[in-house]
Amino acid sequence: MDNNTKIPVHVSIIMDGNGRWARERGQERVFGHKKGIGSVRASLQAAAEAGVKYLSLYAFSEENWNRPQEEVDYLMKLMFQAISDEVEELMRNGVRFRVLGNRARLNPVLLDAIRSLEETTRDNTTIDLIIFLSYSGRWDIFQAARKMALEYLSRPDGAAEIEAMNDPALFSRYLVTDGIPDPDLIIRTSGEQRLSNYLLWQGAYSEFVFVDKMWPDFGKEDFFAALSEFASRDRRYGKVK
Repeated sequence: MDNNTKIPVHVSIIMDGNGRWARERGQERVFGHKKGIGSVRASLQAAAEAGVKYLSLYAFSEENWNRPQEEVDYLMKLMFQAISDEVEELMRNGVRFRVLGNRARLNPVLLDAIRSLEETTRDNTTIDLIIFLSYSGRWDIFQAARKMALEYLSRPDGAAEIEAMNDPALFSRYLVTDGIPDPDLIIRTSGEQRLSNYLLWQGAYSEFVFVDKMWPDFGKEDFFAALSEFASRDRRYGKVK
């Protein structure tokens, strides 16, 4: 890429199309999920090479728990195996690993593996890899509102403090993404053009790039192409330039 290209600080990807990719090849949906791990590695490599500081991936939504139990079980096992396999690679490349979402729904074995990898990589500074697991935008906003209400209503003048608030940014502190910059760019694969209940608050001013390829076919060149498209955009945030 051109060194003068505008590089987004945070790129987020809705990894869509694994199941359809597998069916087109006469395989079970889980085959597509397994092949999609290669696209995760390729995207992480491309992001690090380009100087992106945060790469987040929508891996499993709250709604995905309604999928067939066999597929859900496989996805959880695949996540556990991927964590086990990638420790040395993440450390070698300075990747900080984090998982955000409704952790209460994750099984204890996977949760322990996640906590261990987060602790192992916490001091890495090249790039943050954030996996959204058991996550949805509405759930995030709801849990944030509940957390905020409980905190303020426990104070003597909490209700008055809430009524006097006029800065929406204060609410962001209660989202699971607290301390992480909002995504500058959201990429979605498979040709679908919707958010699917993902980062509804955080994506308010994100640029979107929709890619026709299914996730298992998404490679480094596609990531760089999305960055080039982002660089061509004029971001005004509602202002006039």
